[in-house]
Amino acid sequence: MAQGMRRLGTPVAALLALALVGLAATSWLINRDALRQAVEAQIRNVTGLDLVINGPIDISVFPASCVSFHDVGLRGAAASDPALRVDVLTANLRLLPLLLRRYEIADVMMLRPQIHVVRDASGDSNWTPFVQTIARTMKPGGDNQMSFSEIRIQDGILAYEDATRHVTEKLDDIDLSLAWPSISRSFAATGQFDWRGERIDSSISVSDFVAALSGDRAGLKARLSSAPLKLAFDGTVANRTSAMMEGTLTVDSPSLRNALQWTGQAPPGAGGFGRFALRARANVVGAAIALTNVNVELDGNVAEGVMTYSNNGRQTLQATLAADTLDFSPYITTVRLLASGARDWNHQLFDLNALSATDLDMRLSAARVVVGTTRLGRTAFGANLRGGALALSVGEAQMCGGLARGSFGIARADTMADVKVQFQFTDIDLQPCGNDLFGVTKLSGRGNLNVSLMAAGSSPFGLAQSLDGTAILTAHEGALAGLNVEQLLRRLERRPLSGAGNFRTGSTPYDNLTVSLKFANGVATTDDVRIEAPSTRITLTGSTSVPNREYDLKGTASLTSNGTSSFDLPFIVQGPWEDPLIFPDPDSLIRRSPASAPLLDALKDRKTQDTMRSVLERLTGGGLRPPPPDTEDPPASSTPNAAGESKPNSGDSKPN
Repeated sequence: MAQGMRRLGTPVAALLALALVGLAATSWLINRDALRQAVEAQIRNVTGLDLVINGPIDISVFPASCVSFHDVGLRGAAASDPALRVDVLTANLRLLPLLLRRYEIADVMMLRPQIHVVRDASGDSNWTPFVQTIARTMKPGGDNQMSFSEIRIQDGILAYEDATRHVTEKLDDIDLSLAWPSISRSFAATGQFDWRGERIDSSISVSDFVAALSGDRAGLKARLSSAPLKLAFDGTVANRTSAMMEGTLTVDSPSLRNALQWTGQAPPGAGGFGRFALRARANVVGAAIALTNVNVELDGNVAEGVMTYSNNGRQTLQATLAADTLDFSPYITTVRLLASGARDWNHQLFDLNALSATDLDMRLSAARVVVGTTRLGRTAFGANLRGGALALSVGEAQMCGGLARGSFGIARADTMADVKVQFQFTDIDLQPCGNDLFGVTKLSGRGNLNVSLMAAGSSPFGLAQSLDGTAILTAHEGALAGLNVEQLLRRLERRPLSGAGNFRTGSTPYDNLTVSLKFANGVATTDDVRIEAPSTRITLTGSTSVPNREYDLKGTASLTSNGTSSFDLPFIVQGPWEDPLIFPDPDSLIRRSPASAPLLDALKDRKTQDTMRSVLERLTGGGLRPPPPDTEDPPASSTPNAAGESKPNSGDSKPN
């Protein structure tokens, strides 16, 4: 047995030795010019590009059979500049044909290629002839059949130019493997590349590469994965008159804001646009994308519907979406009307660039809507952004037990924002609505509010300075909390100079409330302010400065009986919105005190007017501010008699 093996091994060893000698001899006897011409011809037949060799040529037969061209350019017949430059282009040769002096390429490897793609106005590029040629050579039975089926790219660069759309892009550090097996009609590309500072893993597979190159329908699967964004498509592709794709599209991003910035888009505002996910049935025709069966998630908001996107020189997004709950709080957190930590309007300039970036037409509906502290019920509204003008329209919103309808518009004029607001609130609960919209917590009841305002400015303070329009509130069956007007009036009716006392512990019920304001250049003038209660009536006139956030009002509070006034008390409201001074008119109180009537003459004297007013305010309790906690009503006060002496009041010291 062993002897037989030795006999068999001898001829095998001889054959191997003969093969090695043949390979060595081939490397010496090979015709380099013929090899070069054969490789050039095969590359030209496959790609339609001419091979321009500017450097040396290295040929190796053993252990690897290959030919390497240095400083190579590939260009079309009519092109002056190469569409592709390669530092080293290596063509691996099939061994058996090589021994028979036939030069057939098995695969091609490009080291540090520089790929230049230029697209013209017609949509064609300098690579269009290459695509047409490779489609022809891959067809079964065609002339100049493709001899190799794989190209590997290492450390490549791709530069893309679209002069019509003024778009330039660059891909760096490209490591890709392109394969189209000869026994299959499929095509696959896998690898990585850098784009705008991010590493992207990519894979593309086409089920029928010949059909796809010819523009016919073919199956397509594509995956792009990077840190800012992941994208996947599974469907079909065709390119007869324009590129068309149809299939399932999936997009995922941990931060849509970062993804938009990475792709060169300007995200609107400064808040929100975090976690994002989308899954839809996509139909792509040219630069337009139609999405159906959309399921989209953004910042925890989940909605379903349809969307379309186009980019024909200007980006346009249209959408009709429905959701169970929509929370807009993340998008308004950075909108500060008031300066942080201050009682003044914010002077920071608006950033209106986002209004000019995209056209938007969106319709949304939701069972619940959250905007900061405001809670809305079933809501339907639309948003339209076109030419730098944003219009929001609320068809109907369930709010504070009532309904809200209206519109909000903002248009950009250079650095200025033109704002228009028109809203109607019907049968709303004033307490939660006043707290959510205006920070007013002491007004209850149900009523209607109509607001029509406009302003122009480059900051919230600028808008406040130019505010024009009207606001009308009508309410019924409510109360003013923390203010007992009837108790105060009855006390002052008996003892005009008895002091204010602790009157802020109760409330003032009313049957009807009417507030009518007219705004002009940031000043609100009271056209009609009336509060009608069963036993009291209050009227107000004057103005309010919106830029300074201050009141300057005069009013009259009256005790009524059967519709007839029995006691009238003029009063004044002055000071900041957050903490105004409310105090009775001193002259009126003095007139109602017979013992103090002589003091009126002193009040007419300019020299003593300020001093006397200060003393009277002390006697009457000063501004109507709440006393310290647990403060009892003051004891019976003293009033001066006609001789200037103090005399105790004989009336009851406690308020009625």
